[in-house]
Amino acid sequence: MNNKNGSTSYSVPPVERALSLLRHIGDGNKCRNLSSTSKELGINRTTLIRLIHTLEANRMIEAIDEGAGYRLGVGLITLAAQAVHGRDLVQVCQPLLMELAQETGLSSHLGILDGRDMVYLSREMPNTHLVSNMRAGSRLPAHASSSGRAILAAMSDDDIRALFSGVELEAPTDKTPLTLDAVLAQAREDRAAGFAWSEGNFEAGIGSCAVAVLDHRGKPVGAINVSGPESVFTAEGSTGDGPIKRAVRRAANAASTGLGHVTREG
Repeated sequence: MNNKNGSTSYSVPPVERALSLLRHIGDGNKCRNLSSTSKELGINRTTLIRLIHTLEANRMIEAIDEGAGYRLGVGLITLAAQAVHGRDLVQVCQPLLMELAQETGLSSHLGILDGRDMVYLSREMPNTHLVSNMRAGSRLPAHASSSGRAILAAMSDDDIRALFSGVELEAPTDKTPLTLDAVLAQAREDRAAGFAWSEGNFEAGIGSCAVAVLDHRGKPVGAINVSGPESVFTAEGSTGDGPIKRAVRRAANAASTGLGHVTREG
């Protein structure tokens, strides 16, 4: 790291080597051959092995397949997403969550994907007795929650396969998909609908609706949802248009626009 005079005297060589390795992998180099990677980066082979093990242990990189090399890991992707989008995402979405809660009379939330979990960053409550137990920091399995489903629906099938292949899934209710094929089928249905709808899918008696928030590249960086009594959602129904769907879609589209995405119509 340069100081204000442009000097590199404060640079820490081990950190520089770790960053060099991360950039190398980020550029698409799999590091299958450690001797070649050592020469390319100018890093001692033993040091390189230690760096790889350390970065892998901290989820900054992950092995692709046995002997196939490495790619950037969920830990690094999460940090990058939080660095690039975290503050802006919350700032953009917070007033929209407030409007959404007041318009629908339901609790509204903003969440992001962390691995296979949804992590909730913010919530707003309507001026009613309704209480939501989804607080900032709450985690739910993405394949089971409406917000997670909305993000998965905005991802490619290949990305979903990479995320869930070989994973044993938990099922909060009998409506929750338990296999990769079932998760893919659910994502395709949600993708076609343009939202993720739940009538007790995650918790009996609770309904919800979620739409992904997209960045300037059209990539999902989070999801906005509302939740409340299941009866409210049953009354509107999962098919067709309705006030809850329109309100959540408008909020998510406005958030996407705020992040530089040209939003879809509707």
